[in-house]
Amino acid sequence: MPDWVLENPDNLTSADMVVAISSRDDADTIAFPTEQASLGLREYFKDRKAVIVACDDASTDATREAFFGAPCNVPRIYLSTLEGATGKGTSIKHLLRLVRTLGASATVVVGADLKSITPKWIRHLGEPLFDDFGFVAPLYLRHKYDGNLTNNFAYPLTRCLYGRRVRQPIVGDFGFSGELAQFYLGHETWDDDVAHAGIGIWMSTLAMYHRRPITQAFLGRPKIHKPREPSAEPGPLFRQVVGTMFHLAEAFAPFWREVRWSRPTAIFGFGLGETEMPPSVDVDIEGLYAGVCRGAEAHADAWKETLSPATHAKVQEVLDMDLSHFEFPTALWAHCLFDAAVAHRDRILPRDQLLDSLAPLYQGKTLTYVRATEGMAMHQAEECVEEQCLSFEEAKPYLLSRWGA
Repeated sequence: MPDWVLENPDNLTSADMVVAISSRDDADTIAFPTEQASLGLREYFKDRKAVIVACDDASTDATREAFFGAPCNVPRIYLSTLEGATGKGTSIKHLLRLVRTLGASATVVVGADLKSITPKWIRHLGEPLFDDFGFVAPLYLRHKYDGNLTNNFAYPLTRCLYGRRVRQPIVGDFGFSGELAQFYLGHETWDDDVAHAGIGIWMSTLAMYHRRPITQAFLGRPKIHKPREPSAEPGPLFRQVVGTMFHLAEAFAPFWREVRWSRPTAIFGFGLGETEMPPSVDVDIEGLYAGVCRGAEAHADAWKETLSPATHAKVQEVLDMDLSHFEFPTALWAHCLFDAAVAHRDRILPRDQLLDSLAPLYQGKTLTYVRATEGMAMHQAEECVEEQCLSFEEAKPYLLSRWGA
């Protein structure tokens, strides 16, 4: 019995290129990216046999009907998970199987909630895949507080471990080759976190590990979607992304142990002249600090178990600061993550308990980043992120010593 829902009204059996619209209860928004994908394919890939796929995660609203009702001059396929086996990663895995069946050379994935996508996004995410690149990561303008998990965790740690400066490694809009799709399908690191919110960081990390050429597509316009308020309590998404990164760090240790410093990643389509600014993101500083304080009480024992004595002592010094003086240094944050990665490998605590114990520390680092950049322009805040990444790279010998032989 099939473990997916597949509607293929045009009975397509092959395609050169697939554009997938990743959705979950997006009936109100999916029509726009579908229309823009159609325009992009017609304008920039008119000589390619293409299909647009709704890569749906068991939506309970009218997402399917909105997808098929959108203005579109390209054949469409509706693909969905089934209730009981859901998750964004699961829907992407079904997409990978479909891509293999169709024999597509290039696949572009974009979110169904995008409000700023243009036909050029399809070109810039897809064109490099026909020029020997295996993976295309997005590079767009984002508000300095939109994407804090990327700014303060995923980008610095990925860059430190694997030596590639991929600015948006938790990808939501990206492209991959048919060869890489096959590699994804056969890889043994798939787990339940990857089947959900861990899918983006899993795909970008495996692309780095695969050693095929990677590029970043400059998309020009800001990413306008449903942002997450930075002071919100970290939940399953945090646990799944962090858990996936630790899981991959264990699997790929022989690879990253040989990496010393990072190198730039090529940018495709840079300099489009777009000047539109991204929408602002409000931050509840008191809420972030309250989360740190709650976590200090709830996870004190876990920190003693997982952090080295020196790291733990420095964390306690930080926690003794009141809000007006609070500062969580980047080097200390890096040591906390490195200690946690070792504890994750050695199964010091139950996995969820370990990952949850990092959440208040992450809130503390986010609070420090927000306060350090609140008076900065976007380009100045970006320089702050780059400085954090350099601190992670400089601290890597500590990780190597903790990881051991």
